[in-house]
Amino acid sequence: MPNKGLLTKILALVGTLVVLFPILAPLAFSAGSYAGDRILRFDFLMPAELFPAAFIGAGLLFWAAMRAHSREKLIGWWFAAAAGLLIGAQQLAVVTGLDSGEGPPEGIWWITVIVMINAYSLALVITGIYGVLLLRELFRPSPVS
Repeated sequence: MPNKGLLTKILALVGTLVVLFPILAPLAFSAGSYAGDRILRFDFLMPAELFPAAFIGAGLLFWAAMRAHSREKLIGWWFAAAAGLLIGAQQLAVVTGLDSGEGPPEGIWWITVIVMINAYSLALVITGIYGVLLLRELFRPSPVS
C-alpha cells in the first residue's frame, strides 16, 4: 500500500529540490552575472562540483519513492546513470592526463569527457523530472469512491 503521508511528501519535495540544485545554481549565477555586468558567464562544470548535493537529494528522493511505491526504479536508474557518467568522466580524465594538464584539452578524449559530463547533467535533470512527477502524484487528491 502506497504511503502518501507527510514524511513522504517532505522527502520527495526536499529531494527534488536538492537534486535540481546543481542544475539550477549555475543558471542562477549566470543570470546574476549577466544582470550585473552584461557578460554571460556559465560554469558547465558546476553540476559535477555539486555532486554531493545531488547524491543527498537523490537519496531522499529514492527514499520517498520507495515509501510511495512509485517511480523508484526510474529515479534509481537515472541517478545511477548520472553517477556512473560522472565517475567515468573523472576516471577518463585521470587516465588521459586531462585532469593534471599533461594531456592537451583537445581531441577525442577531451570531447568524450565533456560529453559525459553533459550527459551527467542531463541524467540529473531527468531524475529531477521524475521527482516532480512523484510530487504531482503524492499531492494529487485521492479519488472519492
